[in-house]
Amino acid sequence: MKAMWLSIVIEPNNGGYLARCPEIQGAFAEGDTVEEAIFNCIDVVKMIVAYRAERGEPIGIQEVDISPETRFSVSIPVGVSDEQAA
Repeated sequence: MKAMWLSIVIEPNNGGYLARCPEIQGAFAEGDTVEEAIFNCIDVVKMIVAYRAERGEPIGIQEVDISPETRFSVSIPVGVSDEQAA
C-alpha cells in the first residue's frame, strides 16, 4: 500500500468550510463541518491521483510505502459544540 503526506488548509466559507491541498492543483472541497470538508477533500485528492495514474502523469507528491507494521499518527480537528464541551 502507498500513502502520501498531505497538507490540508481549512478556512471558513459561506457558513461552512473549504479544505484545500495546496500541493495538488484542483484539490479542494467544501463541507458543512471541518471534518466533512477534510474528508471531501481527501476524496477529491484520491480522484485526482487515480486520474493522473490512468494518464501516466506524475502525481507531484512523493508516495511512501505503508506495510502492516507501519505505525504513524495524524492530527485532525474534531468539532465539538459548546454544549458538548461543558
